[in-house]
Amino acid sequence: MRIVLVGSTGIVGSAVAAELGKRHDIVAVGRTSGSFHVDIAEPNSVDRLFDKIGAFDALICTAGAVHYAPLNQFTSEQFEIGLRSKLMGQVNLTVRGLEYIRDNGSFTLTSGLTNEDPIRQGSSSALVNGALEGFVRSAAIELGRGLRINLVSPTLVQESVHLYGDYFPGTVSMPVSEVALGYAKSVEGGQTGRVYRMGWVRDG
Repeated sequence: MRIVLVGSTGIVGSAVAAELGKRHDIVAVGRTSGSFHVDIAEPNSVDRLFDKIGAFDALICTAGAVHYAPLNQFTSEQFEIGLRSKLMGQVNLTVRGLEYIRDNGSFTLTSGLTNEDPIRQGSSSALVNGALEGFVRSAAIELGRGLRINLVSPTLVQESVHLYGDYFPGTVSMPVSEVALGYAKSVEGGQTGRVYRMGWVRDG
């Protein structure tokens, strides 16, 4: 398969590339690194990316920014960061990618646990992650052509504890190599409309 991997040099993206690159052709995409560049927060940049890449069999996105701050200090502009990047960036990769993805292909997007397991300063993250879950479930019943879409929702990965651990007190982390298996399951399996929770379970 020819797999477009957006966010290919990040902590999660690098692990996904290592796992799926054993068996497939990885098209590495990043904001400033990789074979192709894209700013997923800008729809025109997404369009230019697909024009350059052409047809593909699967798309994975492990990219997307959100802002963390106390709720009473949040501004509309700070909420817009997550809405334009992690949410609409991934939505646009999917919707605009429909023209280029081959029949029976798949999209795999990335969320996180904050919409189910809230953290302080994480209201924007929770908002975006919850919206992504709704989008993936809805899109799954409309894609057609044998196309599939799933969402990987990882816990805190061990390799980024030094960066984000203070936001997630008491949260059990998971090796990123194991998180990468969720992406392999989405791409190489047969399910659609699923949320693969890696390293955590939903309450109730």
